[in-house]
Amino acid sequence: MHLAHLRLRDFRNYARCDVDFDPGFHILLGDNGQGKTNILEAAYLVATLRSFRGVGGAQMIRHGQKGYFIGANVVGPTASDIKIYWSSAERKISLDDAPIKKLSDYLGALRAVVFCSEDLQLVKGTARTRRRFLDLLLSQTEPGYLGILQRYTRAVRSRNAVLKQPRLDEALLKSFTHEVVGLGDQLIHARTQLIPKISPLTRLAYRRISADAEELRMDYRPSVKKDFAAELAQARDRERRYKSTVIGPHRDELTLLLNDKPAAQFGSEGQKRTLAVGLKIAQAEYLTGILGYPPVLLIDDVMGELDIKRRSGLLPLLERTGNAKGQVFMTCTEENWPSELSRDLHKWNVSKGSIQPVG
Repeated sequence: MHLAHLRLRDFRNYARCDVDFDPGFHILLGDNGQGKTNILEAAYLVATLRSFRGVGGAQMIRHGQKGYFIGANVVGPTASDIKIYWSSAERKISLDDAPIKKLSDYLGALRAVVFCSEDLQLVKGTARTRRRFLDLLLSQTEPGYLGILQRYTRAVRSRNAVLKQPRLDEALLKSFTHEVVGLGDQLIHARTQLIPKISPLTRLAYRRISADAEELRMDYRPSVKKDFAAELAQARDRERRYKSTVIGPHRDELTLLLNDKPAAQFGSEGQKRTLAVGLKIAQAEYLTGILGYPPVLLIDDVMGELDIKRRSGLLPLLERTGNAKGQVFMTCTEENWPSELSRDLHKWNVSKGSIQPVG
């Protein structure tokens, strides 16, 4: 699978951009603030309809304009033509000229994994960030998971609204409780099944990057211990006090331990960064194993944050992606990628919202 063509209109600092990409390794060179990361952001938006920078659509519109447009041609098991338009008044997404109404009907048109500085939040950030990591992976690989997650989120929101009422409607609360429990049990089951599959990949990636420095362990800790419905009933007093649903998959945690100590509290900055990269390597390798082809890899100056030994830990993933005729995009302010990749590179110069091939 690869991104064959990208078209941008009024996206970030790009007034107009039309560029074709072959499979292989693409290096985006240029000074900071020229638009290198914006290309990666646009590709990730095509894959997930989200920015990996954690911003909304308004922040991605070129200054002074009303909206942005992204067009993409994706070549995979099938060819896809994607169009995305966003403004404060109108949002349109189409796949092969068919309007998309539900996210679950769209995901999979392009598979991508991003490596960026924001990945540190997987280790240092809140439990919500780690839950989203699991949910994205399951949404990309388990048919129906995204729909269950969306229905669960709506049911919890509705249940919380009932709990906030001055006079509790017991019948309505019971109805939403039944829905939350049924959907929540499915989410917990799917996440529980995923951990034994993703954990060995993460441990291997971390060991490869850190040269066996520490032992990594991942533990999924659901807030539901055994019986969701019974535990919700036992938590009734707490729920009335806080006026919200206090247990369920929306409160679960994925713990990351180095030598049996929480990485967020006891890990060094280098260990945290290595662990974040290891998680993303595991994500890419898991997707490759499930789908039978590698996702597009988007690497935003991560090479500059890792020393030579740690950078070399990425090589097996990059080489497998290259051998499978996949696609890798890297941003660099200088030529600091592993020298082993220098044989077949597409180099691009990015300057002031313009991207041009080098050589």
